[in-house]
Amino acid sequence: MDKKDFAFGKENFVIIAVSVCIIIIGFVLMSGGGSEDGISFNPEIFSTRRIVVAPLVTIIGFGLMVVGILKNSKDKREKE
Repeated sequence: MDKKDFAFGKENFVIIAVSVCIIIIGFVLMSGGGSEDGISFNPEIFSTRRIVVAPLVTIIGFGLMVVGILKNSKDKREKE
């Protein structure tokens, strides 16, 4: 398979891989805070990390994913 057959260049794949890692970090930051016994309420679910930081990190990851998909790679421009 020739290099020109791929839709993305190496730079695109690197950006997409980084964005997937950022999205995973965002979801890990959202996790936790549940109750110990399953009945009682744990106010830790409303921490700043889970309400503000984790969604921002996840949205940044998804935005970077869009950039990685839409960006023209240098390899494609040189060959055309």
